[in-house]
Amino acid sequence: MDWATLLRMPMTVLLVLAVVFLLLTLVQLVMLRQRLHGGRPLAACWRALLCLVCFALTLLLAGTGYALRGYRLLSEESPVVDIDAHILSPQRWALTLSWPDGSTRQVQLSGDDWRVEAVVLKWKLPALLAGVPPLYRLDRLSGRYDDPAQEVSGPRTVISFGQADGFDLLDLSKQFPQWLPEVDTVYGSGAFLPLVDQGHYSISLMRTGALVARPDDATQQKIVAPLGS
Repeated sequence: MDWATLLRMPMTVLLVLAVVFLLLTLVQLVMLRQRLHGGRPLAACWRALLCLVCFALTLLLAGTGYALRGYRLLSEESPVVDIDAHILSPQRWALTLSWPDGSTRQVQLSGDDWRVEAVVLKWKLPALLAGVPPLYRLDRLSGRYDDPAQEVSGPRTVISFGQADGFDLLDLSKQFPQWLPEVDTVYGSGAFLPLVDQGHYSISLMRTGALVARPDDATQQKIVAPLGS
């Protein structure tokens, strides 16, 4: 993972800042000890206060960074994930997911189409005017059937990309909205496309929170071929 990708993850920036404030906390502890040994109680009180403030900021930044795992800064159009599909049997597919940071995941899906959804966190007016960019993370991947009746009775596949421990900024904003009054959660509209063998798809997220799915040229020809036949 390169630095450009890391810096698009707010978790990285916040954890780096947490390390900086942790070092400042340690410096204040050393200076506090010097003031106490030097018999300067008033100066020691100020150092103790600074030490507590730096430590509180360390915990706040580290906790917020941990809650933002998986989120990235949303620019005008951000690549989310690429999908490569291979058929295993009728309506059964093997998918390879490739993220912009180079990580991959193998999954299996049932259905005629794939559908992907992302969670977008937008900010309310004060933070928006300050230029704070929206954040996003991939939420889930699911299979979709063309026949609504089969959608009800057929085997369903839903793959979650949320954090296993549930410690997430979205969950915190729902449970404790008074703690995060500037967060305005928006669920980006899901995108889906038909599955074809050897298909390759690129999914991006617009700044508005809308997902955009694009097949490559060869995949597009396979998708439209049955319609033109």
